[in-house]
Amino acid sequence: MSGPGVRTSATAPAGPALRVQRATIASRVGLVGGLLAVAVLAAGPLWALDSALRTLIGFFTLLALAQMWNLLAGYAGLVSIGQQAYVGLGAYGLLYLADTRGLNLFLSVLVAGLVGALVAVPTAALAFRLRGGYFAIGTWVIAEVYRLIISNVSQLGGGSGLTLRAASQFDRTARLFATYELALAVGVGAVVLAYVLLRRRLGLALTAIRDAETSAQSLGVHVYRTKFLVYLVAAFGCSVTGAVIYLNLLRIQPEAAFSVNWTAFMIFIVVIGGVGTIEGPIIGTIVFFVLQETLSRYGAWYLVLLGAVAVLVTLLARRGLWGLVADRTGWSLFPVQRRLEGSGEPQGGAQVDREGPSEER
Repeated sequence: MSGPGVRTSATAPAGPALRVQRATIASRVGLVGGLLAVAVLAAGPLWALDSALRTLIGFFTLLALAQMWNLLAGYAGLVSIGQQAYVGLGAYGLLYLADTRGLNLFLSVLVAGLVGALVAVPTAALAFRLRGGYFAIGTWVIAEVYRLIISNVSQLGGGSGLTLRAASQFDRTARLFATYELALAVGVGAVVLAYVLLRRRLGLALTAIRDAETSAQSLGVHVYRTKFLVYLVAAFGCSVTGAVIYLNLLRIQPEAAFSVNWTAFMIFIVVIGGVGTIEGPIIGTIVFFVLQETLSRYGAWYLVLLGAVAVLVTLLARRGLWGLVADRTGWSLFPVQRRLEGSGEPQGGAQVDREGPSEER
């Protein structure tokens, strides 16, 4: 009979194969629905009245502003009350480039955004010296400084402002259609830009900084550089949007262009929709416009009622209206988080090879 020696070679049983999954059923359905909605809206000049187009321009531009503010506060933790600075800079950049420099009216919109981003470089270097509430108030003060500077430039109309003369070179209807398409591009572009940024490593860095800045820095996240980049992106987005807003309104005044109401609207939209989500500003903008159309006839009480709605939503739904929907349904139309999902099939099977001398009798 042979000896007991046995040589064994075995591999451990493997579980189901895992893969990183981002898309969900809701996101796929939302993508199809979103593309159809964008296609229908892009054809707006063919089916909508001029008044409806102007309303939609306001909707798209506020959506873009809200997405930019949400990118700052909801993901980077930079609560700014001075984003109206870039709305005003974009508006006056459009005025200067189109009227004074003779640049093409619609190309001036894009260049005005670059001007706003350029101004944001020294602004960020100054504002980032402040923290928390001091940063919020500091950005407001900086916006007021820019308003005062513009108000004292006679070439830009001083305190009374100017009318965008370059707009008179275009047919009124053609200009409205072009402005509408630009506003649609700005609104959709802001959503897409936020989604693309948050799906990259930058998105992970932003959420890490927002949740625990010191811990994120200790893990190798370059906090200052990440915040600086996001601040420039938001400045560019707000400046382009400001240029589109006043391409529609035509009359530009410092008090209106640099009004803190722009930031107040951004905050209201993001808070009621849901901070730190891409869906939140979309829902918030829809709610804001419904309330605006419903409550605007109440005059000064309009803003009071908006504030009351914001307080009520904050108390009853701390994560905003989209947070309520997501908690009940589990939907994620713009999934930026990563999930591990099993394929249900084992990756490799257990193999046991035993080899020894045959048994002899």
